[in-house]
Amino acid sequence: MTGFPTAARAALADAQLRRNLGKATTAIRAKRAAAVAELDDWEALRDAGAAIKARALATLPEQLERLEANVTRAGGTVHWARDGTEACAIVARIAEAHGARGLIKVKSLATDEIGLNEALARRGISAIETDLAELIVQLAADEPSHILVPAIHLNRAEIAALFERTIARGQRLGLEPSAIAEAARRHLREQFLSVPVAVSGANFGVAETGSIGVVESEGNGRMCTTLPQVLITLMGIEKVLPEWRDLEVMLQLLPRSSTAERMNPYTSIWTGVREHDGPREFHLVLLDGGRTDVLADEVGRQALRCIRCSACLNVCPVYSRTGGHAYESVYPGPIGAILTPQLRGLDRAPTLPWASSLCGACYEVCPVKIDIPTVLVHLRARVVREAKSRWSPERLAMDALARVFATRSRYERAQRLARLGNGPIAQLPGPLSGWTAMRELPEVPDQTFREWWAARGAVSSPGADSSDDATSPPATSASDAESSPGTDSSPGATSPHPTS
Repeated sequence: MTGFPTAARAALADAQLRRNLGKATTAIRAKRAAAVAELDDWEALRDAGAAIKARALATLPEQLERLEANVTRAGGTVHWARDGTEACAIVARIAEAHGARGLIKVKSLATDEIGLNEALARRGISAIETDLAELIVQLAADEPSHILVPAIHLNRAEIAALFERTIARGQRLGLEPSAIAEAARRHLREQFLSVPVAVSGANFGVAETGSIGVVESEGNGRMCTTLPQVLITLMGIEKVLPEWRDLEVMLQLLPRSSTAERMNPYTSIWTGVREHDGPREFHLVLLDGGRTDVLADEVGRQALRCIRCSACLNVCPVYSRTGGHAYESVYPGPIGAILTPQLRGLDRAPTLPWASSLCGACYEVCPVKIDIPTVLVHLRARVVREAKSRWSPERLAMDALARVFATRSRYERAQRLARLGNGPIAQLPGPLSGWTAMRELPEVPDQTFREWWAARGAVSSPGADSSDDATSPPATSASDAESSPGTDSSPGATSPHPTS
């Protein structure tokens, strides 16, 4: 990983990318706002969604055990994976046990997170994406750049040209969306009818019933979950809901926040296996992948509430200019800025907590009220604290300032030294230049407040009216008299701001 600042710089230089993102996110944002405005109880739904997810996380071990018991009771098999490597190995073993050299996939961020396609390819098993946007990304050998619309960074002309080079070679598709979609449909239809194993993610898993739910807009996901002989679902452990009734809330929040629809076009829910109805085998792979570590952080655990609606991406001023690739994660935008560093470890993604502004727009649209700005600040503090063993110009500068501000004498000496400069400080030297790259320090005043007050008291007339508080110096308390104003023992907290 190059880090967000470097990756973002490259993205900002791509004018076409910025146009594509600006047009798409503006349209999605407006549609979502209209859909949400139709509900008088939207804020109550958000409160309910937040409460449901908070309860699920607070009782996670219990809910997962209930889910396992009910999936097993319904004829399914549950597997536990501590990390992505274990999860990929489980999926590969199941596919190999059925002699499958290929499988079809429902769009799944969890499988992208663990690199399932690449792991299967190393074992000679091909994975075919059936979601249109995921298929585009796969054919382009690209990476997803949005949670809801993985190919949002590409426009219609670019997609048509890609299809004409790959699945529709020799054809002229033009720019008509129906023609482009038809090319994908013809390519996928044969796969649906011939591949024996399918892999899905899960939007929700219901502990009470052992049911798994997937919501999507195209219908390709339903083909994957019903036609193959074997269905494997990879689910992050945070996706569990305690009760069946919780779906009532989530299935209102998710479509309006993601696709700006009143109701999701295709909602597939299944419970285990049933004779002559759908796959003959069902396997549920429960993935930890760092999620229990996130759960241990009382502030950061909010990120696990996420229902992958992508609303925060569409309102974020940073994402709308850089796109998802700059985040170097399948979870881009504000949610990626708080989720990815926690799942990977802060040492592997230390710049991401700074990859989002603190404007609060992401919190205002989050359907489950994740306070992303608060978590961003929390993670920034963690990065600084946990980097103590590493040399950092910023840390050295802050430590030096802390020593200066610790005593009154050092503080006042620094004030006097600061006046040696002339005018506002436009650029600090060396490693400190990063601080002034985006800001100009104010001009240091000729006098501090203490100096001004002392001078004013010195010129006061001996016969001045004692009731004139404006010209009388303040009374000195006994505690003030005990320590000399120029010694290091004076409390630094009594010193005024240098520019006061």
